[in-house]
Amino acid sequence: MYAYTTVDAATGTSEAVCEALADVEGVVDAHVIAGDFDVIIELEGETPHDVLETMTTAIRPLEGVGTTRTYICID
Repeated sequence: MYAYTTVDAATGTSEAVCEALADVEGVVDAHVIAGDFDVIIELEGETPHDVLETMTTAIRPLEGVGTTRTYICID
C-alpha cells in the first residue's frame, strides 16, 4: 500500500529534510513543494501500521520536521 505525507518544515530546512528522507526505509520519494506545506513524501508499507511506524519512529523525529498530514491510498 502507498501513502502520501505532507510536511511543514522549519524555515530553510526543506531540502535538508528531503535529503534525510532518502535514507529512511519505506520512503519511496520526497519533493520540496509550494503551498501550505513544504515537502511531500511518498511512502510504502504492507499495512497502515507500517506507515504509522515509519512516521512516528523515522520521519517525525527528523530535525526540521513540524506538522505532518498523512493520506493513505485506497486504490
